[in-house]
Amino acid sequence: MEFTGSCIRDVNKCCRGRRSGNKMLILMCASSSALLVVFITICINDTTSHNTKVLPCDPNLSPPQGQASKKHLSAFLVILVMSGPQMVERRYTIRDTWLQNHGEDVLPRFVIGTSGLSSSDMETLNLEQKQYYDMLFLSDLKDSFDLLSSKLLKMLVWLDRTVDFQYLLKVDDDTFVRLDALVEELKTKSRVRLYWGFFDGRAHVHKSGKYKETDWVLCDRYLPFAVGGGYVLSSDLVGFVAQSAPLLKKYHAEDVSLGSWLAPIDVRREHDPRFDTEYKSRGCRNSYLVTHKQSVQNMRGKYLQLQTIGQMCSKEQQFRLSYTYNWDKPPTECCERVEGVP
Repeated sequence: MEFTGSCIRDVNKCCRGRRSGNKMLILMCASSSALLVVFITICINDTTSHNTKVLPCDPNLSPPQGQASKKHLSAFLVILVMSGPQMVERRYTIRDTWLQNHGEDVLPRFVIGTSGLSSSDMETLNLEQKQYYDMLFLSDLKDSFDLLSSKLLKMLVWLDRTVDFQYLLKVDDDTFVRLDALVEELKTKSRVRLYWGFFDGRAHVHKSGKYKETDWVLCDRYLPFAVGGGYVLSSDLVGFVAQSAPLLKKYHAEDVSLGSWLAPIDVRREHDPRFDTEYKSRGCRNSYLVTHKQSVQNMRGKYLQLQTIGQMCSKEQQFRLSYTYNWDKPPTECCERVEGVP
């Protein structure tokens, strides 16, 4: 530093020129030298701080909220089941069937919004939680059909902040899963940007009914999305959505919303007809990994057959045709139902 060097030269010159002077002058020179050392130390420390941008007292440099706390749960696969306060029988059925003996590398949670519940309903849920400890209560969300996109977003935020995981399987509480087969296949899948399920790219925007979308202005069709009865996301995509949550537009349908949230990023969309996840089941095929719209009787029957004959279907049936998604065509021409696709 040029200024500091000049300070040193001036003091040395002063002291050399007065070597024969009195003691008082010598003491003054010594005092000046001591003060100079302090000044240099302050200059050096201040310069170092600015060069490295270390400002420990600046509150703006503190870690973002939630980042300092460590994730206290871990799993290879997290299963988040959208359920409702009154769907007790469905939850018990899932625990007794496809979720039974799920293994330590799988973490299941039944997700319920509890805002506005009566004390008796809350007491019932707390007793269930004490028995199984596999429930996630969203205390700031009223559980209703109209708030499913908000519910999904809160689920993903909780997951990103709480669990160290590789994949998420989101399902409804009327969905049956071949969990063993799905876990084995996940071990061969990409661990980055994976969006795996049964995709639709040519769906018209609902203008009436319970699925009515009043705020959809992106185009005259929904953007490609994995149908909501069940789909898989890799952890990085969950993190992207969770960290973008304050900016995301929530549409009426949660699966449509997720498709729009992931539309602008580089995603590996894998359409798989083995995800029977539309608004009604296409039937029973032993190749299916995920089957939506199942009654508790259907679930127990499928599980019993798996245990006794090793197959989910005693007789395979197909009530509706399926399709393979053609990504080389525009979305409106993506999904033609044809014979021979499971």
